[in-house]
Order: sequence, then C-alpha cells, then structure tokens
Amino acid sequence: MRTDTGQVFRLEDYRASDYRIPELEMTFRLTAEETRVTARLQVERRADATPQTPLLLDGDGLVLEALEIDGAPAAPDAYEATPDSLKITRPPQRERFTLTIVTRLAPADNKALMGLYLSNGVYCTQCEAEGFRRITYFLDRPDILSVYRVRIEARREEAPLLLSNGNPVESGDLGEGWHYAVWHDPFPKPSYLFALVAGDLSAVRDRFVTASGRTVALAIYVEHGKEERAAYAMDALKRAMRWDEERFGREYDLNVFNIVAVSDFNMGAMENKGLNIFNDKYVLADPDTATDTDFANIEAIIAHEYFHNWTGNRITCRDWFQLCLKEGLTVFRDHEFSADQRSRPVKRIAEVRTLRAHQFPEDQGPLAHPVRPRRYREINNFYTATVYEKGSEVVRMIRTVLGEDAFRAGMDLYFDRHDGQAVTIEDFLACFEEASGKDLAQFALWYHQAGTPHLAVSTRHDAESGEFVMDIEQSVPPTPSEARKRLMHIPLAFGLVGPDGRDMTYQSAEGAEVEDGVIHLRKRRHSVRFTGVRARPVVSLNRGFSAPVTLSVEQPRSDRLFLARHDSDLFSRWEALNTLFTEAAIEAAARIRGGKAAEFEADLLSMPAEIAADESLEAAYRALALTLPGESDVAREMGTNIDPDAIAAARDALRTAIGRQGQATFAEIHAALQQHGRFSPDAESAGRRALRNVLLDYLAAAGGPELAARQFQAADNMTERAAALAVLAHQFPESEQTRAALAAFEARYRDNPLVLDKWFTVQATVPGQGTVDRVRALMAHPAFSLTNPNRVRALIGAFASFNQTGFHRADGEGYRFVADTVLAVEAHNPQVAARLAVSFRAWRSLEPGRREEARKALAAIAGQKQLSRDLRDIVERTLA
Repeated sequence: MRTDTGQVFRLEDYRASDYRIPELEMTFRLTAEETRVTARLQVERRADATPQTPLLLDGDGLVLEALEIDGAPAAPDAYEATPDSLKITRPPQRERFTLTIVTRLAPADNKALMGLYLSNGVYCTQCEAEGFRRITYFLDRPDILSVYRVRIEARREEAPLLLSNGNPVESGDLGEGWHYAVWHDPFPKPSYLFALVAGDLSAVRDRFVTASGRTVALAIYVEHGKEERAAYAMDALKRAMRWDEERFGREYDLNVFNIVAVSDFNMGAMENKGLNIFNDKYVLADPDTATDTDFANIEAIIAHEYFHNWTGNRITCRDWFQLCLKEGLTVFRDHEFSADQRSRPVKRIAEVRTLRAHQFPEDQGPLAHPVRPRRYREINNFYTATVYEKGSEVVRMIRTVLGEDAFRAGMDLYFDRHDGQAVTIEDFLACFEEASGKDLAQFALWYHQAGTPHLAVSTRHDAESGEFVMDIEQSVPPTPSEARKRLMHIPLAFGLVGPDGRDMTYQSAEGAEVEDGVIHLRKRRHSVRFTGVRARPVVSLNRGFSAPVTLSVEQPRSDRLFLARHDSDLFSRWEALNTLFTEAAIEAAARIRGGKAAEFEADLLSMPAEIAADESLEAAYRALALTLPGESDVAREMGTNIDPDAIAAARDALRTAIGRQGQATFAEIHAALQQHGRFSPDAESAGRRALRNVLLDYLAAAGGPELAARQFQAADNMTERAAALAVLAHQFPESEQTRAALAAFEARYRDNPLVLDKWFTVQATVPGQGTVDRVRALMAHPAFSLTNPNRVRALIGAFASFNQTGFHRADGEGYRFVADTVLAVEAHNPQVAARLAVSFRAWRSLEPGRREEARKALAAIAGQKQLSRDLRDIVERTLA
C-alpha cells in the first residue's frame, strides 16, 4: 500500500523524459508465492540530455534481485535501489544501452489487485494507472512507448493458458511439468497497457473478417462451465468491430483479440492491447442470471474496451492529465454504438440521468475538477464521472458545433496524424480546427474549467409584430481553487413549439449565432430576437441535452405540461415531465417537513396513465418517462439543507398517488406485457419488460405486495424476478412475501456470486433506519468478502451511494459504519476504499444535524496516522 507522500503533480510541470525505452523483453517465471520477473530494457538517451543525466525508474514495493548494465553486473556505486525507485546514477555514456532487471513478486499476497496478482487461481495483471511499477522498475508514464516481447513460464497443470499482449509467437515444453509461451506486440504502447494472464480457463472462440479481408481469431476466456454465458459478449464484440469500421473507419490490427473474465477486479474492464481483462460481471450473462440492464452494460463495456484500440492504445495520452482524451472520447464512441444498436432517444435519456446522478454532484461539491485536471495527488482518484461522462459530452458538443461531416473529417485527421503517438487535448482540438476552419479557443474552456454552467432564460412575445425574444444569461458557479470563471461557448439546441404541438418556423434570428436549431452562446447575455412568429410559442430548450448545463426558465407550469405531451424532441419531452415530477416532490417534502400532508396537482397525477397507454411511444421510452426521479435527484435540485427522510416520504407519496390514479390502466398494461415465448435481450423486448416493471412498482404502492409476489414466483428471467424482489423489499420489507422471496432467491443462487450481488444490493438499499444493522449482518454472510471489490460495491457501496435514508440516518450511525468499513477495506485495497469514501462528497448540503455527523465521520478517517495516498486525497479534499 502506498502511503501518502504529499506530492502534488501539476500539468505545468510536465517535461519529457530524458530517456526512452523503445524495446522491452520480459520473462515471467510464475509461482504464487515467488514469481521472478526478468525485464531487459533497451534504453535510449534523448539527444538533448547529457550523458551524465541519471536514469530514475519507478517502483512500488519491489524486491530487486539482480541488475545488469549491458550484460555485466552493475557496480554497487552505479545505482541506488529502494522498493519504490531505481536510480542509475552512472549510466553508460553511449546513447543506447541495455538494462536487465530481476525482481521478485508474491502474486498470492497482492490484495490491492494492482500489478500482478492471483485471482481465484488465475494470474492476472492490472497496470492502469501506475500498476506496472509493481512488476518491475520502469519509466511508468504514458509517454514512454515500447515494443514488448513477453515470455511466460508456468507449471502446465496450474496454468495451461499463458496470454499476453499482441500476437502469439511460440510455445513449448520446458520439462518437469513446466511450459512456456512467447507473445510479441508490434505496436509501441505505454506500460499501463501491459497485460498477462495465466491459469486454467475455458475459451469461447469465434473469428472476425475485417473490411480489408483479414481474419482475426477471437477468444473469450472464462471459468470452466460458464462458456454459454459468454455468448452475448462475443456477439457484442463482433458487432462493435464491424460498427467501428463503418462509423469511424477503424479496422482491428492484430491477428488475435482476447478477452479474459476474472472475478477479482478493481474496475469494470481494462483495454490492454489485444488482451482485454474484464470483471466477469461485464462478460457473463444468460436470461436466468442477468437482467436486461446487465445485457446492455455488457454490450456497452465490451464495445468501450474494444474502441480503445484506437482511442487510447494506437493513440494514447501524453500524461495522465490528458486522461479524458482516451476515456471521454471512448465513452462518446460507446454511447454512439449503443444508440445505434438500441434506441437513440432512450440511450440519450439514460446518459443524461447518469451524468446528473454522478457528474453534476461532482461539479457542485468539494471534488470538482476540470475535464482535464491541472493537478492531482493520486491519479486513481481522477477516474471520475467528470473525465468519463462530461468528457463524452464535450466530444458530443464538438460534433454539434462543427456538424457531422466536419466532425468526422477531424476524427480522420486525428487518427492519421497521431497514430503511434502520445498526445494532448491541444493536439486533438487542433485536428478539428484544421478540418473545419473554426476557432475552438473559447470552446476549449470545457476542458480547462470546472463547474456546471447555468443558463437563466426568460422570454417575451409580441403577437402584433410577430417578434419573440429569448433573453439568456450564462454563469458558471465557483468551484474549489477556481472562484472566477470565464464565459463558455455553449451550443444550446432549441425549438419553438406552436399551439398545435408542431415546431414553428421563423423568418430570422438576431442577437446570437443561430444555426440548424442551435443557439451558440458565447457572451454573458444574449437577447435572441426571432421574427415572423405570430402565435405565442412554447420554448423547448437544450434539446437532446446539447450541452451539460443547468437551466432556470421563466415558464409557467402549463408550458411544461404542454411540452410533456407534445414536444417533438423526445428527450425534451421526458425532461419536461421529469422536471414536473421533481418540482412536485420538492414541494411535497417541504410540506412534510412542515408537518403537513403531501398534495399533488390532478393533471400531473393523470399524465402517467396517458403515457403508459400511448403506443406511439416505444415501451422503453415510456418506462423512462414513468420512472420518478430518485431521492438523490430531488436532493440535488433542492441544493441545501437536505432532509433525506422528508424527500423519501415525498417520493413515496407521489408514487402512491400516481399508482392509485392510474391503477386500472397500469394493471391492464402490466398484464398485457407479460412475456410469452423465449426470452430475448433485444431492445424491444427489454423495453417491454422495463415498462412492465415500472408499472409493477406503481401497482404495488397502490395495492400491496401480492402482485409483486406473483411476478416473482412466475418469472422465467432475471429481469422480472429481480424487479419484483426489489419492489417487495423496498416497499414491504417486513412482509411475509418479502421474507419468502429473499430466502428463495438466496437458495437458488447461493453458488453464483454475481447473482447473489443483486441480493446484497436489494437489501442494502431497503429504505429506513434499520438497514445499517441489516448490512452489518450481511457482511457475515458466507458469500460476502471484504477483499472482493464486487462484493464490497454490491453491499457497502450500494448502501452508501443509493440508500439515502439509511446512509444519512439522523443519528450518524450510517456515516460511522461506512467510515469504519472504508478503513477496513483500505488495509488491503486503497483504491476501492477511496471510491467508497466518495459517498460523503455531498455532506455540506445536508441539514445541520446530519452535516455535523458526516463531518465527524470524515474527520475520524482523516485522523488516522497511516492512510494511503488514495484515501487521504479524497478525504482531505472532501473536508476542505
């Protein structure tokens, strides 16, 4: 575990290394307790470095066994070695020399799951961001690109499968039960993309013929007996490969593409060149064990890691400050893939819900940082929603600003110009400026400036002159270390909706650049004047969520009701209804805090039944439209002095009121949507199940647990079974039906850890004061392990992130429990502990009593003498 050094890395301090390592040969002699790694580095001194310049290599807890320089043992005064660094104090005077380093590792003892570790009998690596230095001493930075040749030796009985990056070169027998395999990756790559897997796994094989006619051998490796559950992942991979050829002109470049699914993994997956390593959660699926959400996630993440082959691997980051250059760009690509595979409006709504749930709170809290951070103390803590999700939104805005053709031309230029390089955001933007002829200097602030811009909008209409005016003012709230903000270039898509529900035309628009239904905002204030608008329009703003901003619009409630029924832009139609639901919940929470009963407008309560019955809308869209904003969504819109109990009570009251109002319609549609025939994970079938499950939630709130219990018992797929279990547990936690369903679920899946994670999560998110004790008890369950990240996320992470009334218990017990668990996890896995600690990020927005209890829990963590760099960084920034 790396303890805190206090070192802060700054973008402005970047300088190129004095040395390159163009070639690297590695030999691994694998055993669980004592693996020996021999690394032979071909080192080149840059032309502008002096011959006396020392070579300083990174390490992390390494044991150095031997060191040679040009084949001879290094003299004792020629180097300085510690577990965390190797300094060649007297390097050879020639420009190129060979450095041979032998280190000793203990994979079985590596519980941090970084570097080389043993997972359920399988040797596995995770090197992003700085895990390679836990394997050997190296220039462990993204701008050092090397060609790797890797030899793996292991006992055949223990590890019949030996994999690394690139193409297989040779393999053979070593005698005495040992064998070897050699892999060569011809494409220079940074050390964070190195991968090795060795173990006893089964392969699901296929092949893909590229656009140029080359045949690529595909394999997904899983534990024996799980082969059938990898079929969907293989299908998703082949679809992603074809899509990337067609949409971005990117063809795969190696002879093989391998995926390995492991059960102990800190992340979702890793894009190592030619050898993607996955958390098995995002590979394994069948109708009995995986929900439709699981299938969709597998499709998206398989695609995401494959798309990294070009956006991250062939073109990589110059330094970790450019992380969004690979992650945000690749998220944009996987979003586009999923939109093409499924439903574009439904996918867009899901993306925005994720952004608002995770990135908006980041921007509004103590952990705010730009899409490209300017400083960090622990890079693992910047794999954030801002880098990924907001980074994707920035790429989307580039496409909006430039148009589809110029955007594609810019991407083509980027691929052609920078293939094989480690580059920056400036390099990326320069390609679009050159391809389009447009100046993106102001737009680039989206990368450099933290915070969510806010737009205040008012309108006025003169029927006699036919003039419609939109007054828009932009502001960006202050964020930590950045009080004064510069004005952004915001592309705001809009529509003027007429009384007949159709978009109106206008003769001209002045006061801002208006092009193809987008207002380009560049100043603090714009008065955009439209002429030729005779009837008063209802303005529809930020259509398709064209920019990641917040809006306050001077608009009567009747206009939002109108848009919820008539807006031609399906995202904006959903947005209008979601805003109405949120406002109703906020008003009800205020009444409840004041000792009054919740009340709701009749026209709002009747609308969900209208939407549920509207077959002109696809079922998946209706399901999203009917889904109430979560408690954390309502809290985010309230802003300050949050009382989670009042919000939960208000949301429950709104759900019950809607359920009672639409009960007859909901029951009829729920019954009609019952699945007949074989399960299919396709988008249309998944949408029907999603709508049925949303209606079940309303019907249970209105009528009791019986329908949910019947659905649970009759379900022939995990989507409907898990949804019914959640309705029972969350609405009727003490009922006999709930106890029976929980027991039946556990009995059926007790030998399947990934499915049992759903059982843990359902119980961790039961609302109410008693869930802390429930979660404590579940930690003693035989299937739970504090050393497995999936188990920790399923139980502790779900409780801290999604259980607003349990985690935010008024007496502070939820905070104390999570703080204690964070410290327990940190003892072996600082990275997972730091992610858990992020759940405290919104503590300042709570009402005073809870705010103080949360502060004390954070202070208790911060007061520990020996904290990892990962955890201390999060806690100190959260408390600052």
